[in-house]
Amino acid sequence: MKNTFLKTILFFVFISMSSTLSAQDYTFKNYDWESKTGAVDIPEKYKNETEIILDRHIKVEINADGKDVAQFYLYHEKIYINSDDAIERNNRIYIPFNMNESVIETKARVILKNGKVIKLDKKDIKEEVDEERGLKLNYFALTGIEKGAIIEQLFVIREVPELDGKTIKMQEEYPILNSSFELVYPNFVNFKTKCYNGLAEPVIDEKKFDKKTLLTITEKEIPALHDDEKYANWNAHLKMFRYKLYENYNNGAKNIYNYKKFATNIYERFNGELDKKSQKAVDDFCKTIPTSNDPQEMIWNIENKIKKTIPYNRYFDTKETLADVIKSKQANQSDILSLYIAVFRTLNIESNTVFTSNRYKSIFDGEFESYETLSDILFYFPAIDKYLCPTEIEYRIPLIPNYLANQDGLFIKPKEFGGVKMGIGEIKFIQIPGTDITHDVMEITVDFTQDLQNPIIKSKMSYGGYSGINFQPIKDFADADQYKEVLKSVAENYTSQKEYKSLTTENDGLDYVGKKPFVMNLEYEGKDLVQKAGDSYLFSVGKIIGAQMEFYQETKRVLPVEIDYPHSYFRTIKILLPEGVTVKNLEKFNLNFKMDVGGKTEAVFVSSYKSGKNEITVENTEYYKIMNYPLEQFEEYKAVINAAADFNKIVIILNK
Repeated sequence: MKNTFLKTILFFVFISMSSTLSAQDYTFKNYDWESKTGAVDIPEKYKNETEIILDRHIKVEINADGKDVAQFYLYHEKIYINSDDAIERNNRIYIPFNMNESVIETKARVILKNGKVIKLDKKDIKEEVDEERGLKLNYFALTGIEKGAIIEQLFVIREVPELDGKTIKMQEEYPILNSSFELVYPNFVNFKTKCYNGLAEPVIDEKKFDKKTLLTITEKEIPALHDDEKYANWNAHLKMFRYKLYENYNNGAKNIYNYKKFATNIYERFNGELDKKSQKAVDDFCKTIPTSNDPQEMIWNIENKIKKTIPYNRYFDTKETLADVIKSKQANQSDILSLYIAVFRTLNIESNTVFTSNRYKSIFDGEFESYETLSDILFYFPAIDKYLCPTEIEYRIPLIPNYLANQDGLFIKPKEFGGVKMGIGEIKFIQIPGTDITHDVMEITVDFTQDLQNPIIKSKMSYGGYSGINFQPIKDFADADQYKEVLKSVAENYTSQKEYKSLTTENDGLDYVGKKPFVMNLEYEGKDLVQKAGDSYLFSVGKIIGAQMEFYQETKRVLPVEIDYPHSYFRTIKILLPEGVTVKNLEKFNLNFKMDVGGKTEAVFVSSYKSGKNEITVENTEYYKIMNYPLEQFEEYKAVINAAADFNKIVIILNK
């Protein structure tokens, strides 16, 4: 939707521009890589890096000639190969544009250590098909790469200008020795910009080019920001730059791309009166939806009906009417948005349309109004304070993709002015469901009463919310044999063996997502968890809660912790013993790790035990109530999360 609807505004922006600039001409027309290919001097501090970006230069120029508006984009990069991994990573150069676009130039070369140069141009471009996304990918296949080689690429394309918001990332997983970004634009317009995470501010030059303004950002020796830290949002901490067209001096337009205008346009487009045929189709569709007096249940029923009967695909062609959408049983982003809004309106359900972005790819910044970050859609229901995601088939209210939450979004809601409803936009925080939704409960009984060397273990494991959604949809998308294999692999995590006495499940399938937790009942023999040592039996009791991740951080932590969603665990273990058996090491069950953030306890792992006649009961609680934990408290967070791995290692000693 964004690529079609929003881009139409472009011509209204430039319609009154009168200029002698040629849309076919651009300032870097004669740009080329250097003909000399001498030795490279790598700074000592970067010599252990697997690869180094020697140069990265991006140039963007926007030209206008009456109604002919064009953008020229140049990308030039040189990479120094310093490891076998880098050779494998870089043996293909993928071309990030469609070859049907206006490609002015695209070429690559490999400069070997001995000075030999291998050149590639358009005739060397190969093609592969991404079957999953239905896309054709073009690339240069590089051969003969060696450690110490340099890979260089350069391309120039002519494209539709990106005026409503664009992000340029100036930092990578690898160090960049020289980096620059240039934006050239007519001097009768003005651009708004913002730098993030310590990036240098741009320099403006209005004299270098006739009737054009040059904006430049130059950085040297940008350190690598490695994307290998667990529980971190790497993308949010990169040095980056955003820009958008803000003002046209010729027609006096200011703040051209703003959320108020966006909200008004979206509301008018999707909340207009339907034609009679479409309204009847929507009415008939609504009659097939089960009714409920519970608001959340009713919205769940709507979502379930639409997702099960009208498949969504971003690449489907737009249908002319909603009647066509319902009849064809196909919907793209515009179609699915129209359908949900029409159904909510028909059933008198108040909703806000929310636009935001994937926080792991492009952070939403309410202070910089960029249409680029209005890429994903949610619905918000004020009456129940819950969200719905219309485009992801496996989710059901109140669960939405975690990457769309824990950040701001643009909420578009109706407001009446003089008897006329209009759409107004408001920046608000998108709250993700908390630990009251995503909670795992384990009830485990270990029965030694018949055999100390082979206890019978029964586990009932309940996975709620986001934990449950990892399992529940699988049943509806896999055949019976595949699903059986999936369950077996899950069971192995708890039994440490492939065999078990019985395995049953409850609440599996899409009909239970967002409603009930996924439950697995498992019974197995514990002989592989017991070792005989003289007159004693060593029981690896910690393993029965399943393998736990141990959080290692060999280097100094750079990024603050950001987890996918709040979650909690409550585990109860009952150990049944025959007469005359004693147990040692029970004190190992006593664990107490807590982390306070802002005066509140937000992360916990606590464990304790009670010992009675022939029975030991162990309880432990673990939770993470918030998603962001400060970098300066990382060691505290690591201690909490590693406590579960410590519990995993507990061994108790049984003696007759």
